[in-house]
Amino acid sequence: MSDRYGFEFIRSELEGRILTLTLNRPERRNAMHRAMHDELAPLFAKVAADRDADVVILSAAGDKAFCPGADFSGMQQNLAGGGYADGHPDLFLGSTSIVRNQLAVPQPIVAALNGDALGIGASLALFCDVVLMAEHARIGDPHVKAGLVSGDGGAILWPLLMGVNRAKEYLMTGDMLGAQEAWRLGLVNHVYPAERLAAEARALAERLAAGPRIAIQFNKRLANAELLDRVNRLLDASLAMEAVTFESADHQEAVRAFLEKRAPVFGRAREEAPV
Repeated sequence: MSDRYGFEFIRSELEGRILTLTLNRPERRNAMHRAMHDELAPLFAKVAADRDADVVILSAAGDKAFCPGADFSGMQQNLAGGGYADGHPDLFLGSTSIVRNQLAVPQPIVAALNGDALGIGASLALFCDVVLMAEHARIGDPHVKAGLVSGDGGAILWPLLMGVNRAKEYLMTGDMLGAQEAWRLGLVNHVYPAERLAAEARALAERLAAGPRIAIQFNKRLANAELLDRVNRLLDASLAMEAVTFESADHQEAVRAFLEKRAPVFGRAREEAPV
């Protein structure tokens, strides 16, 4: 099948009435870099306008990961260049457009997590409508381990899906959940053996595609009303707080520690360390 939309890092293929979107940087475990990030908002805008697609499957290339979050090499480039320019305006343009455009897609979106979904990868998956997960995969929002606020959706989504106190624990520790625990706590809908995941996602998509299109889309719209309200109230503030932490000493220490393959020593621990 030919690529429907022609993006570089996200494949799009229409088979019947089902559109499959595939994150496509398998050599980097589909980590999110600037170019892929820039493709997401226009991608979702195209999907929303596509009258040939009744259901969407969001998947990822390879067998290593769905998306492990941001590509740390980009963070290192910013750090080496003396910081981020102009107060991070892209956070309030590109990042907000991704979330709003994804939620504006009227068609149901089925996420098929073939591997780890972390940070923005987890948010991208959890903003979908039904989430299927391979039993070996993990999900988490480890922004805090990089000294960052969960600005791209985690602080909005997790409390709504799993309850406030549970969400705070995972957002403050950055701990990852296995598939069964993610299912038990309400983050994902179904867990399958890896070899069955694609077939199960396709089967669900075909069932939805055979259903009453308008009723399905309107049910999605109604069910998303509270989520949209949270996005409208919290997204700009969460991105502003993330922007602040991009400039923090703790974030810079986290990037250095990642590159040096050691555990980070954050500010308070440094202050309290014996001389």
